Amino acid sequence: MITKEMTVSEVLSMDEKYEKIFEKYFLTCAGCPGAENETLMQAAEGHGIDLAQLLEDLNREDRNEF
Repeated sequence: MITKEMTVSEVLSMDEKYEKIFEKYFLTCAGCPGAENETLMQAAEGHGIDLAQLLEDLNREDRNEF
């Protein structure tokens, strides 16, 4: 399960399939130097993104529900 405490790079390192979810939210995290230390919560807050929706989408992808 993907949680708000995980860093962006942790999620991206799990599987490249998550990159398309970040792109959906216009987060080009793969090349961002902040991805190493920034949690999903910090990324959502910093970019004005609904954290609950981002987590739902990432976890749906994790369960292959897309």
